[in-house]
Amino acid sequence: MTKTCEIVWQNCLEIIKDIVDWQHFKTWFEPITPVSLNNKVLTIQVPSQFFYEYIEEHYVNLLAKTLKRELGKEARLEYRIMVDSGNSSHQPQTVDLPTNNIKLYNNNVMDFPLVTTNPVKNPFVIPGLKKIQIDPQLNPTYTFESFIEGDCNRVARRAGKTVADKPGANSFNPLVIYGGVGLGKTHLAQAIGNEVKKQHPNKVVLYVSSEKFINQFQDHSRNNAINDFIHFYQLIDILIIDDVQFFARAEKSQDAFFAIFNHLHQSGKQLVLTSDKAPKDLDGLQERLLSRFRWGLSADLQMPDYETRIEILERKMKNDGLDMPREVVKYLAYNINTNIRELEGALISLLAQSSLNKREIDLELAKKVLRNHIKTSSKEITIENIQKMVCEYFDVPYEKLQQKTRKREIVQARQITMYLAKAFTKNSLKTIGEHFGGRDHTTVIHSCQTVKDLMDTDSVFKENVLELTQKVQLAAL
Repeated sequence: MTKTCEIVWQNCLEIIKDIVDWQHFKTWFEPITPVSLNNKVLTIQVPSQFFYEYIEEHYVNLLAKTLKRELGKEARLEYRIMVDSGNSSHQPQTVDLPTNNIKLYNNNVMDFPLVTTNPVKNPFVIPGLKKIQIDPQLNPTYTFESFIEGDCNRVARRAGKTVADKPGANSFNPLVIYGGVGLGKTHLAQAIGNEVKKQHPNKVVLYVSSEKFINQFQDHSRNNAINDFIHFYQLIDILIIDDVQFFARAEKSQDAFFAIFNHLHQSGKQLVLTSDKAPKDLDGLQERLLSRFRWGLSADLQMPDYETRIEILERKMKNDGLDMPREVVKYLAYNINTNIRELEGALISLLAQSSLNKREIDLELAKKVLRNHIKTSSKEITIENIQKMVCEYFDVPYEKLQQKTRKREIVQARQITMYLAKAFTKNSLKTIGEHFGGRDHTTVIHSCQTVKDLMDTDSVFKENVLELTQKVQLAAL
């Protein structure tokens, strides 16, 4: 029986698939098409120059052994490389190339190596060389130094730093960062990329939004260049995909990303993904993708607490060379509790109004110009409301706040209540004092100052005050 190229290649594949990893087999051998068999020379067609180079680097010995087993010692392998996949106006264009004789073919034939000094600005242009400079698409201002750490993001930030220190060589692969709008997902993801470029300059890093990924995939699909698209991404050492939830409306893009994910993960490369929800809550994504998202670590970002919001504002002011009264900073941090983007937007609005009106920033101006940023309370907080919250929090009888006892726990509860009443109600100091057994305004002033001093020196006391502050804020919504 005369062997055809199809039979010979199929016999080779039967051997190869028992040797190489299944996903590598799907990625690197299934796309190959046998073309011809002449005088024990098997010609196979591969989809791109990069594909050819990868096969020659990683599997040429395996191919040689399996081919000699089928055709004898004289067996040889040649490649047909798809240079242009063709369209309605012309046929596909290919170039034949022998094994172990690397040349670079694009629209013209040229000797190898081709040296290029200009970086590829479009990260989706398929490079002719395996090592080519790729624009990582990173914002240099997004760094770990500019990302304020707090209880709300500590796990995610530290996991991100671990990934940046040892990309691909850690247990957080993939690292999935999730959380609501404006909480810093993109900042942290790009900080990882920037840190990798700093510590590992030879690593190829690429940041891309899922929407750009989908659009570029669709462009390559229309041009019959999906293999080139996938093979480009398989060049990347650290791939950062932002907002993966948008893959839900792109089934075919999910297929491409699945192939890319598997190849990178199995090759020890690092993946960093961001999402608005935890992987278990994402709808419309293939289960095989979701299962892989759960292989590594999923870390959430929450709304920063009051203390962290203060630090964010102060860092922003320092970086921009701004100065603002402490009471205004506290006012912003108390009242803007939706997300970081809203917090920074409120600061910018305040500075703009100050500049345009040529007026110094004070609490009155802050309250006036930030009405659009701060929710109007649907409930009016009263002194009685605050007294009941504090008593419940410290398990202190309500009537004890009115008495002239000097027990430490009662005195501190009374002082905190006065402090909160001054911050959250419109009552005068005299009125506040009258709600505590007829004390005068000087007692209220002293109590408020004592609370501020203790917050600077007693971390437990400070934590109690901040927690009560948040309870009062929530009660006002």
